[in-house]
Amino acid sequence: MPAPLSCQPDRARGRLFGEEESAFRSCFQRDRDRIIHCSAFRRLKHKTQVFVEHEGDFYRTRLTHSIEVAQVARTIAGALGLNTDLTEAVALAHDLGHTPFGHTGEDALDALMQPYGGFDHNAQTIRIVTELERHYAEFDGLNLTWDTLEGIAKHNGPVTGDIPYALHAYNARHDLELHSHASAEAQVAALSDDIAYNNHDLHDGLRAGLFTEEAIAALPVVGEAYAEVDRAYPHTDAYRRRHEALRRVFGAMVSDLIETSRARLAGVAGEGAQAVRDCGAPVIAFSQEMHDSLRRIRAFLFENMYRAPRVMEQRGKVTRVVEHLFPLYMGDPGLLPRRWQGQIADARTEADLARLVADYIAGMTDRFALQQHARHTGTYILHDGS
Repeated sequence: MPAPLSCQPDRARGRLFGEEESAFRSCFQRDRDRIIHCSAFRRLKHKTQVFVEHEGDFYRTRLTHSIEVAQVARTIAGALGLNTDLTEAVALAHDLGHTPFGHTGEDALDALMQPYGGFDHNAQTIRIVTELERHYAEFDGLNLTWDTLEGIAKHNGPVTGDIPYALHAYNARHDLELHSHASAEAQVAALSDDIAYNNHDLHDGLRAGLFTEEAIAALPVVGEAYAEVDRAYPHTDAYRRRHEALRRVFGAMVSDLIETSRARLAGVAGEGAQAVRDCGAPVIAFSQEMHDSLRRIRAFLFENMYRAPRVMEQRGKVTRVVEHLFPLYMGDPGLLPRRWQGQIADARTEADLARLVADYIAGMTDRFALQQHARHTGTYILHDGS
């Protein structure tokens, strides 16, 4: 039975372009399905999380990460009586705007775009689902419901101050009420992202040999999980031990979020999703103890994984890829694909052209960006010893 603070399809706030409702799917189910079938979602399979695409097919990609986030989010939303379809839609869409090479590519593109309004992957997701996906005859984008767009834009909290260019441009057409918190469903998607990446980055980092199980066993939550497995299965092999421990870490985080959020939801005055938006603080949260534990885990990963010498070396190389491609296309827009030429002709200013070039580069997979760089320079940068 739905919780009184959940988003319900029959109370959804509509689409920018009116459509006849489906006889078989709710509006949030249609949003989810449009996200899964869009081109940007497919490209996530060759976009990196931490490791560059060529390093191996074991490590998580943006696609496998998004699927894991959606699974966690749906479980938590169901336990809290929230709308699982809306939660899943926001979770599946949350990384659509990422550049090739993860946050490294985003940092490089943002620096290049500073004279033209900057670049932000979350705002780029809004740009993708409202403009850049062009498959429907009656509108650009996916024409998602207001509720899903709000969740994508604000799942990490209210957007105030210096609003990213792409988000500001859409919000001027379709007010997403950026000053307020998003629905409980969107908040679940955001913290499910934290749960998923902290767990799978521990797994991937171990697999890559960036740190040892002895090192992570000193971390809160993780150490307790390993100790529990050792008590229950003292003779199991190393691979099963690792999996059993990390699945317990996953479970501990999920359980804590559900229990803490259930209590916070019970304290919200009023009914309906608007009461969540109006209460002035997040309603989905970890306990203080788990929050502190996650902070220590993130600090460990930052030092030992995200800033590991091997990873930093690759970051430097792929930064040069983006730094080469952007001025290349700005100087010769004719190098962009034929289907982009009409938009280039319509660009009135240098900033308009820069935004189109950023759209093109941001949409690249790791593999395609490396291929394009090699094509124009004659050098495959990750294999040249530079």
